[in-house]
Amino acid sequence: MSASLSYARSRAALRASARISVELLLVLVMTAVALWLLGQMWSVVWPLIVGLLLTTLTWPVARFLRRRGWPPALAASLVTVLFLVLAAAVVALIAVPVASQSGELTDRIVDGVHKVRDWAAGPPLNVEDAQISGAVDSAVERFQKSAGSVVGTVVSGVSAVVDGLVTAVLALFLMFFFLKDGPRFLPWLARQLPGRLAVDVPTVASRTWDTLGSFVRSQAAVGLLDAVFIGIGLWVVGVPLVLPLAVLTFVSAFVPIVGALFAGFVAVLIALVSNGLTDALIVLAIILAVQQLEGNVFQPMIQSRGLGLHAAVILLAVTLGGSLAGVVGSLLAVPVAAMIAVFWNYLREQLSEPPEEPDTQEPQTDGAVPS
Repeated sequence: MSASLSYARSRAALRASARISVELLLVLVMTAVALWLLGQMWSVVWPLIVGLLLTTLTWPVARFLRRRGWPPALAASLVTVLFLVLAAAVVALIAVPVASQSGELTDRIVDGVHKVRDWAAGPPLNVEDAQISGAVDSAVERFQKSAGSVVGTVVSGVSAVVDGLVTAVLALFLMFFFLKDGPRFLPWLARQLPGRLAVDVPTVASRTWDTLGSFVRSQAAVGLLDAVFIGIGLWVVGVPLVLPLAVLTFVSAFVPIVGALFAGFVAVLIALVSNGLTDALIVLAIILAVQQLEGNVFQPMIQSRGLGLHAAVILLAVTLGGSLAGVVGSLLAVPVAAMIAVFWNYLREQLSEPPEEPDTQEPQTDGAVPS
């Protein structure tokens, strides 16, 4: 005979499910409100994020100077000036040649796409040329329909440049103040918060800062090594546009997994167009070898403390960030995911019950001696 359902237990389960659903709905609503507010304040939040990222790169130098007895303001000023000089040197030595060769780079990529199209039209794929031409004609038609908005596009482009300059200036000022007064922020924050928050919020902020700094510095180091080794390989093979491809490799390193695939695809494509199939295969082998060195040697040596995120989580985060906010979302996806993981781990620590210690005390015998 099967057991009948308990009315009291069923009602308790339904009430618990309803309560959890309402609480989860409230959490989702508050999250949506927080994201909406973040979007409304993005003109202020974005320079703040850039300033924090720059601070994570320059803080080791400022910390070294402060430990040697330098005043905080003087150390922050020197590091900021050195950063500006380094940025100007990068613009003069790298950005200018890259900009001068950007047109050639675009032409090479277009030629590569056409060559891939010709290959797809032949065996074994045998894609009909009418299908390819139809897709190209559709793209051209869409472009012609949007030609009337060229003036608006130019205006928006100029506006984007101005916004970028304003963001850069604000980020530099914020970096200076973070370098100067950063160590005093957490004690000040703890004094402003009541009760338990005075401990929890500074702890999470400190762990988040450590994770963010570890990610940015390690990705910069790994990206630099990738750019150097791949650039040397491209130079030895004789592939053109070595400097732009090396810069693209370095920048793409800040988008894990997806960035390396994109930079490698562009390098192989240009080698295929310029030097032929043999050199393209050699470039592909070089990129795969460098990627293996990165995954098995560079990252374990440089990233002594990982982000604690699975590769699948990183891939999904980059995809979601790119779909929501484009390039900016792809760049910020992994740091945001790591910060969420830090918060979640701390929350689990606080909600977990401490393990029960085994009772190691010997039983009392009251002086009796066992027989």
